[in-house]
Formats: sequence, C-alpha cells, structure tokens
Amino acid sequence: MTEPILRVSNIETYYGPIMAIRGISLHIDPGKIVTVLGANGAGKTTLLKTISGAMDPQKGTVEFEGREIQKQDPDRVMRAGISHVPEGREVFPFLTVHENLMMGAFTRRDREGIQRDLELVLGYFPVLEARSKQQAGQLSGGEQQMLAIGRALMSHPRLVLLDEPSLGLSPILVNDIFGIIERINREQGTTILLVEQNAHMALSIADYGYVLEVGRVVMEDTAERLRDKEDIKEFYLGMKDAGSRGKRRWKRVKTWR
Repeated sequence: MTEPILRVSNIETYYGPIMAIRGISLHIDPGKIVTVLGANGAGKTTLLKTISGAMDPQKGTVEFEGREIQKQDPDRVMRAGISHVPEGREVFPFLTVHENLMMGAFTRRDREGIQRDLELVLGYFPVLEARSKQQAGQLSGGEQQMLAIGRALMSHPRLVLLDEPSLGLSPILVNDIFGIIERINREQGTTILLVEQNAHMALSIADYGYVLEVGRVVMEDTAERLRDKEDIKEFYLGMKDAGSRGKRRWKRVKTWR
C-alpha cells in the first residue's frame, strides 16, 4: 500500500479567537490531484496556509513524506518540497518575468537542474518566454497566474498547493490553466492539492476531492463519484434536481475537535 505524500490529521487553526479550521483530516497519495471544494469562508485558503507554514495550527499534525512539518517556517517547508501558489497570484510586480521565475529557484544550487526546469516552465507557458524582460506587474491576470505557477515549479517541488487558480480569469484562460495543471501532473508526476470554487473544472481533472463547510470536512470521495452526487450538482455545479431542490442533505463524515 502506497504511503501518502501528505497527511493532515485533526488540525485546528485560528484567526485570533476565531476557529477557522475545525479538526480537518485528509491525505494525498503521490502523483495524484486532490481538490478541496467549498464556499467562501469554508477554510480552504487557511488549510493551504497551514500546510505551507504561513499559519500555525493550534492542534493536529501535518506530515509530508512521513515527517511532521507543522509550525515550521514557510522557507523550510518549501525546501522540503512543497510549493504554494497563493490566491491572487502575488507576483513581484517590479521584477521581470525572468527574475520572478528565478526567485522560485533561489534555494537551489544545481545550475543544470535550474536551467532544465526553466526550459520546462517556458515550454508549458510560452508567453512567459516572450515576456521574459517585461515587468511582472504589466502582465495580464492570466499571464500573472501562469507566472505564479511557473515560479512554483522552479523550486522543483514534489507537491504543489494551488489556491483558486481560476480566480478572475476568462473561461478560455481557465481551460488553458487547468489543461496545463493536468499536464504537469501527468508528465512530471507532481502531486497537486487544488483549492477551487470552480467545482466543475476541479473535478474534471482531480482524482479525489474533499468538501469543506465552516472549517470541517463534510464530504469526501473520488472526483468521479462527487460529480454524480446530487448535493455537489446542486450547490457547486448549478444543476438542481426537482425532487431535491431546496434540501440540504450532506453525508457527514467523521470529524474531530
């Protein structure tokens, strides 16, 4: 049996006195795409921040490749093999595209490997090569999202955390971005944890999914089965069944406090 590359166990994370995550547990097998769905305020972004070290959990553990990493600084988590692409892209606006990409490799000393990964990134995102000398702040929203993902790949991660990569993008660009995410997973074997409100796109490329509600996991299953569940169709895919309209029938899974 394959050991999970990431195992989150019973974590609780607070914003001051407010509990944002209420005993979440999940795991990801190597080489898989796992998506986390949920409405605004469900705790999706907080979950990724807790995994990447941007926030510390008050309880619970985060294990990456068998080692506990909770409460470690974000740079140590990145050095361990996890890259985090935050919501809103957050590129360095006054640095060039090339400089932004090199920032993703600042902890590395293997020049040949860096050059190989740079060529790989530019192969996935040719527009970044054409804009290499342009300041990142002058890029379109879609180009900045490509740059943020490319920068994350420059650290040669084994796990990438993606927070709302479709946010603010046109449907055509969303299709392009998700197609590239799927290619990165399939061609490089990179494990991906994808937080997304576009449930239709997320479930179309994911292997497994979790649904959060008010900081708890309320549903989990394979992506294929989640797509067929009436609750997901109604509340996330916009497909209402006349017999269940207006009813909320989550199948609760066990959670811990």
